[in-house]
Amino acid sequence: MKDFAFIHLSQTMEKDPRFINREISWLAFNERVLQEAFDDKVPLLERLRFLGIFSNNLDEFFRVRVGSINRLLNFKVGKFNEISPKKLLREIYSKIASQQDRFTEAYRIIKEELANQKIIFRDETNLSLEQERYLITHFKRDIQQFITPIILDDKRKFPILKDKNIYLAVKMSDGVHKNAKYALLELPTEFIPRFIVLPKYKDNHCVIMLDDVIRLCLNDIFYIFNYENIEAYTIKLTRDAELDIDNDVQKSVIDKVSIGLKQRKKGKPVRFICDKFIPDDLLAYILKRNDIAKSNVIKSGRYHNFKDFIKFPDFGMQHLKYPKIEQLSKAVFDKSPTLFKAVAKQDILVQYPYHSFDYFVDFLREASIDPKVEIIKITLYRLARHSQVVNTLINAVKNGKKVTAVLELHARFDEEANIEWAQLMQDENVKIIFGTPTMKVHSKICLIKRVENRKDKYYSYVATGNFNEQTAELYSDIGIFSCNQEIAKELEKVFTYLETSRNLNNYQHLIVSPFNTRRKYLALIQQEIEHAKAGRRAEIILKMNSLVDFEIIDKLYLANSFGVKIKLIIRGICCLIPGIKGLSENIQAISIIDKYLEHGRIYYFYNGGEPKYFISSADFMPRNIDNRVEVSYPVYASRIQRKLKRILDIQLTDNVKARIHDLHLLNEYKKSKSLKEIRSQDELYLEYLKQIGR
Repeated sequence: MKDFAFIHLSQTMEKDPRFINREISWLAFNERVLQEAFDDKVPLLERLRFLGIFSNNLDEFFRVRVGSINRLLNFKVGKFNEISPKKLLREIYSKIASQQDRFTEAYRIIKEELANQKIIFRDETNLSLEQERYLITHFKRDIQQFITPIILDDKRKFPILKDKNIYLAVKMSDGVHKNAKYALLELPTEFIPRFIVLPKYKDNHCVIMLDDVIRLCLNDIFYIFNYENIEAYTIKLTRDAELDIDNDVQKSVIDKVSIGLKQRKKGKPVRFICDKFIPDDLLAYILKRNDIAKSNVIKSGRYHNFKDFIKFPDFGMQHLKYPKIEQLSKAVFDKSPTLFKAVAKQDILVQYPYHSFDYFVDFLREASIDPKVEIIKITLYRLARHSQVVNTLINAVKNGKKVTAVLELHARFDEEANIEWAQLMQDENVKIIFGTPTMKVHSKICLIKRVENRKDKYYSYVATGNFNEQTAELYSDIGIFSCNQEIAKELEKVFTYLETSRNLNNYQHLIVSPFNTRRKYLALIQQEIEHAKAGRRAEIILKMNSLVDFEIIDKLYLANSFGVKIKLIIRGICCLIPGIKGLSENIQAISIIDKYLEHGRIYYFYNGGEPKYFISSADFMPRNIDNRVEVSYPVYASRIQRKLKRILDIQLTDNVKARIHDLHLLNEYKKSKSLKEIRSQDELYLEYLKQIGR
């Protein structure tokens, strides 16, 4: 897997006029997130939340993508068609610096507008007497017990700076002592909220950051030292997050991943952020003791880890947030005595977060107690913190069902949680499969075997997103319940491969990575080309998270040259360049960033008037096509096909939250001749409301 990652990264670095660099396209995506923080039509606290999302995205970008480029530098990888890792890093840092300036401006504007709403930020220098007394009492009673100051000394090892955590680097000095003393404090955000609500002041809601509470109480923390000046500056280290997995066959998968996680905590630094006013001597000391290169240092504002703004207190001011939608019911389920009977009659589509994820949990719950159900099989990638899905699977085992869960231990940044889930389910006799040794299992499939009239009957659920109750409220995803027996048999083949590594590669319905995804989608594009050659209507609509694969992009360019009309809805990375004469003039591409994360993949091919539709767990990226286990599900029910087409049509007409992908990555909002504002997420919800007579 590691070698593949290096090869793939090398390919994405190619300087080719037909493609936009993957890393630069990703930064353009994060710029679209930042745009939401500037949009005065977005509720104020949601704009603050988008700053948190932007910051969290950037953290992960450094941990994964910048870490990978740095490894290429260490391996002395040369140029790729005139672009080198060093040159790419320079371009990345330049764009990030520009974005950070915009971020700072957005934060300033939002703080001013919050002040107009009587929400005031305080720090340790501008507190009222009552607020200061309150904080000192609060610190001694509730915070100090979680503060562990570490005095820095050349004779002792420097404490390991944890990735993602924030610290206060402390300098103690006065006129008597020639040499300053340094110390380190980790902010205990695991136990104490980053934002602390203060007593009101002149009818204003007041909030202070934990960083400043600790600054206020530095003398109480270091009282045994006789220094006149004690200063604290925020620092944060980002490490390369690549997992080096041991190939020792005698070790279990859990042991290998656990060892890799321990090594990740000591990963090579890729970014060091610090307060721009940090003293030179303190900064030099920290860099030297941690072997951090000056090129990895970013001097910024006083505060870091803006991802914490996602949890900023709302002070009960609901008008400053998006109203929480009522997740809607499905009459076809509600009118049926059981979910199985409803699915036996027809395939059923749900779209989150508009519909309740409870239907899938109830599907499992019903299976767990149904005497006719014998087997439940499911793939699990990312789970909710308190997973009803897992609890229901465990309950099914207690009721005598054979339950197999294919759990992906390598789900990035969820490895520790998935190890805990694996151990819990194993203790409860759930059969746990850790996928394949060489690739991630990213498919979202569930298969249930039920005995009806002495015959085995299969019920399935295939989705574009994780079986996760929490993200189902935030991500826009699609799932389909089905009783199609032919497709169920092919899903069984997928599980057989995952359980035994036996490749049963003869799928007539499903498109399955790594076996036939590339070949099938290239063939589907070619089919549209043949229709265009014959003078027939030819059209492709692709909705996904990322479009990166060069071979597929080249095939789309070829289709463009024959007049195939191609419309793309790509939320994130788009390496294809639309709208270029002689290359892509028949290709349009947009990105939609709004209150919900657009995560569903829908693939549509006009097919000479008999359209083909697929929903999928896979984007068009080399890793999804060639190096993961993914499933694309063919949608045969005409009723569901019409619903999918409606979703696509509404999103393609979005003229509020749609941005245009183009060569210059300007992220311009899509303009429309229509006088009506069409915000696709709101429009879809209204459609679902009409369907239930509301």
